[in-house]
Amino acid sequence: MNFPETLLYTKDHEWALNKNGTVTVGITAFAQDQLGDIVYLELPKVGTTLEKGKTFGVVESVKAVSDLYSPVSGEVVKMNDPLKNSPDIINKDPYDKGWMIEVKVSNPQELKDLLTQEQYQKLVAS
Repeated sequence: MNFPETLLYTKDHEWALNKNGTVTVGITAFAQDQLGDIVYLELPKVGTTLEKGKTFGVVESVKAVSDLYSPVSGEVVKMNDPLKNSPDIINKDPYDKGWMIEVKVSNPQELKDLLTQEQYQKLVAS
């Protein structure tokens, strides 16, 4: 399974890509594989304030409904609009076209709590 080295990861299977204090967030290939075909996605509106570790949305698949947890605290500055009508994009491309939201980070120190690719690989292997 593919886990890009450029990303950081949560124990809840979200990924984060930091670009100058704005973090792009999505779910990992492992998460979408476990969920199966994704049929519905609920994401926060632009302007919503998120708290690290708290729920920011819901992903629903043919197998289950799962909460999404924010890897960082901050304000949602962008949402991946095509996912509204085609949440299955996440199954096809979880790291590129399947990103979910962008968050302007309020506490950059929180990024240090996230897992590296190597740490995340060990987590999913266990």
